[in-house]
Amino acid sequence: MRYWLMKSEPHDVSIDDLAARPDHPVAWTGVRNYQARNFMRDQMAIGDLALFYHSGCKEIGVVGVVEIASNAYPDPTQFIPGAYYFDPKATQETPRWFSVDIRFVSKGTLIPMAALRAEPDLAELRILAKGSRLSITPVERADFLLLQKWLAE
Repeated sequence: MRYWLMKSEPHDVSIDDLAARPDHPVAWTGVRNYQARNFMRDQMAIGDLALFYHSGCKEIGVVGVVEIASNAYPDPTQFIPGAYYFDPKATQETPRWFSVDIRFVSKGTLIPMAALRAEPDLAELRILAKGSRLSITPVERADFLLLQKWLAE
């Protein structure tokens, strides 16, 4: 099993959106970064767990845990002409972008960025690296377990 951190702006998909439909996986579409795409396509597997992180909002930070509910598949939004995530270079035969489905596991107390930065044991967390903007990053098991514990407090 692998562990991840997945960032989402709450107006796109929030932890509350996922919690409202715990038995219905949500497609994680719109990733347009090659490294994040490669994580989904090449490394994510059904059953992996991810810290769910709200970004682009007033209170940014880790807010819950989700489970990867599908293997990677071509992101359908790349094929919709005129859509925000349309990619004219993508074809059904050679898709450029991929998605996975995620499922709600738990919601917790917000862990703000300041708390992440203040914890020496989390110094290697990729989201803390200067200039880190990836929407999906791997997380070490020990870091995941520490943050999962904090979410439950």
